[in-house]
Amino acid sequence: MDLKDTMMVSGAGMRAQGQRLKVIAENIANSDSTSQTPGGEPYRRKVVTFKNQLDRQMGADMVRVNKINTDNSDFQLKYDPTHPAANAEGYVMRPNVNSIIEVADMREAQRAYEANLNMIEVTKSMLGRTIGLLRQQ
Repeated sequence: MDLKDTMMVSGAGMRAQGQRLKVIAENIANSDSTSQTPGGEPYRRKVVTFKNQLDRQMGADMVRVNKINTDNSDFQLKYDPTHPAANAEGYVMRPNVNSIIEVADMREAQRAYEANLNMIEVTKSMLGRTIGLLRQQ
C-alpha cells in the first residue's frame, strides 16, 4: 500500500464517522419528539453499523456504513395527562434517546474522525518530505 492509498483509507474512515455524527445529531435533535396522537410512537433512536469492504484496486479493507438501524429498546413513559399523545392512564411515550449515551457516542466518533485526520496529515507530511529529498538530488 502506498501513501496515496493510506490517505484513501483514512478518508473512508472520516466519511463513515461523519455519517455517524449526522445520525447522532438527529437523535439528539429528536430527543423530545413525541407523537401528537394517542397511541402513536415517538421518535425512535437510530444506530449506525459499519462494515469492512475490500477495495480491489488498492487491495485494502475500507470502512463503510453498513446500515442505519433503529434501536428497538423500550420507550420511556412520562406522566402528562394533558399531552395530546397521553394514553388512558395519562402516560406519554417518550423517545428512547439517552443524551448521555449520545454524547459518549459523539465523542467516540469525534476521536475516530480526528485519528483519521491525523493519519492524513502525517501522510501528507511524509509526501512533502519525500519530495523535498528528491529535489535535493
